[in-house]
Amino acid sequence: MTEHRAQVAELLADYQRSRAQLASVQRELAAITASAENADRTVTATAGPRGTLTGLVIAEDAYRRYTPAELAAQIVRTAGAAAVKALTGAGEVLAPVLPGGTDPQALLLGTGDLSADEIAPPPPKPDPDDDVSFEEQSWVEEQEWPKPR
Repeated sequence: MTEHRAQVAELLADYQRSRAQLASVQRELAAITASAENADRTVTATAGPRGTLTGLVIAEDAYRRYTPAELAAQIVRTAGAAAVKALTGAGEVLAPVLPGGTDPQALLLGTGDLSADEIAPPPPKPDPDDDVSFEEQSWVEEQEWPKPR
């Protein structure tokens, strides 16, 4: 009976260690933040551990330097760079606690061990109206045309 109690106590201790390690990893992940700037430093984006945009700073002169479409592109690019940095940091935190051979980036992105072909969206279904060909049709109604003189 004492051997059984010792095994239960050991399992309970392992569980407590695993919970403590999980809590530590969660705290480290929650603290991850990464920033990126565009080339001229007019846009600064900050992302959290899941790559979510958590901050955005746009310099006053950015509005004069860029058209709205160009500024939007700068923001998207800079936010993407910050997200990549944050996800890289999160992967570094997770890697030591994952089973061997597990890709932390794939885990964070939700792709697991799926290949690019497996997660690619299915091709769009063809529109039945697209099959109609107007190549051999005349758009001009046949009428009595005046005869050339």
